[in-house]
Amino acid sequence: MRSRLSAALVAGLTMTLAGGTATAASARSPMAPAPRPGLANPHPCDGQPGFTCATLRVPLDHRDPAKGTLDLQVGMSDNTNAPKGTLLFLTGGPGQPGVPFLTRLTTQRLPELAKNYRFVMIDQRGTGQFGAIDCPKMQAQVGSSDIAPPTRDAVAECAGVVGDKRSYYTTEETVGDLDMFRRALGTPKWVVDGVSYGSFTAANYAAFFPGHVSKVVLDSVLPHKDPNHEQMLYTTGQKAVGRVLRDACTTAPACGYDPAKDVAYLARHRKDAVLLWDMLVSYEFFDPSYRDPNPPALPAGTGDVIGAMHAARQGDPARLDNLMKLMAPGGDPVASFSAGLHEATICGDGLFPWGTSETPVAQRPAALEYARRHLPVSATWPFTRDTAAGGGFIQECLTWPVARHTAEAKTKLPPVPILLVNGDRDLSTPMEWAKEELANAPRGKLVIVKGASHSIQNRERGTQGREAVYAFLNG
Repeated sequence: MRSRLSAALVAGLTMTLAGGTATAASARSPMAPAPRPGLANPHPCDGQPGFTCATLRVPLDHRDPAKGTLDLQVGMSDNTNAPKGTLLFLTGGPGQPGVPFLTRLTTQRLPELAKNYRFVMIDQRGTGQFGAIDCPKMQAQVGSSDIAPPTRDAVAECAGVVGDKRSYYTTEETVGDLDMFRRALGTPKWVVDGVSYGSFTAANYAAFFPGHVSKVVLDSVLPHKDPNHEQMLYTTGQKAVGRVLRDACTTAPACGYDPAKDVAYLARHRKDAVLLWDMLVSYEFFDPSYRDPNPPALPAGTGDVIGAMHAARQGDPARLDNLMKLMAPGGDPVASFSAGLHEATICGDGLFPWGTSETPVAQRPAALEYARRHLPVSATWPFTRDTAAGGGFIQECLTWPVARHTAEAKTKLPPVPILLVNGDRDLSTPMEWAKEELANAPRGKLVIVKGASHSIQNRERGTQGREAVYAFLNG
């Protein structure tokens, strides 16, 4: 998560593909199909009875397999004859592994699916116990945060750690890994279910390999296309803050004041507006009401972020300052979330004010400044254009060395059944994004879960969203 309080539990968010025209699928010659990959060293997953773990060897570069290989950990439930087939579940980030969450998902969160599907998960390249990219300064400063900006020194250190492999940690490469996993399992088609960044990966997989998906679930949706070039500036997320907090304040008993105006005031009078925004996005994981004075997993009496911001605007910042400390970014264990992989994927995939990762570093600041100056107030309110330009996506990649920018999926998703689920209180991936992605899904259905924040299948306190998933996949 974005806080040291529960680093291993929360799926983050991120980015967008853009650019070239080749795909992971087209990189392989149809005249000479690659041999079916194998799964090496199958063994019981440590501490997860009923699951088998193994190693999947994949090319470092799916476009040029001669460049070397990577070994990825995969995990599979042992019900190989599940009545409805195989379900690939994709976690968030990018940076979060998958295999450690097999038991939690199947026994605690989605047991009605586990009865019918064989759950399989993968530690995405650059993540997990055996392959996480470890950038110590980045890990300490931002951890799993999408919004907190690292120092340039941390970016430089991480670029050195990743080195000349930085072009090979993109979503396109991960999509290629996923299809190798499918082939290793001998599964002609599977259900693909992704949360947060996992929804982005799931949609891209469906676009690249439409013949190998039967159904798709996109939970807490990040659109797989960015036609307005706004995701890296995260303006939809900033704008959603006003809507979400106002909705929370109208819930009885009503606040009696406008929390969006409080945020706008603080964003213009405090020097830590970016971290204020980061704190709000972290806070949603503890308290989707934004008003509970005693949310679970926080010290007693430290909640009610809306009240804390209102008090700060009235001249008493003590409660807000305490929340800012509690939600301070960084410190996530690298095996639970790799900030280095997050950096490499965002910078390799993203479409920025300066273009892509192939734009020379010297040209980027002027392009960013031009975009900052021309952002209308309405694009970022209750925050500001400086908040947008100072956010983590931008500041991580502004000085990231030039890297190859790879393929973009088709705009439209394939005509397979797709369920989109999103909380209306989600600030990480606001429901506006889910509506945007719905327009790309010819057979899509959107379920908005009232009062829920990020990651419906993993963290919804009620049952509406999960019941919708059950009906969609088990029906």
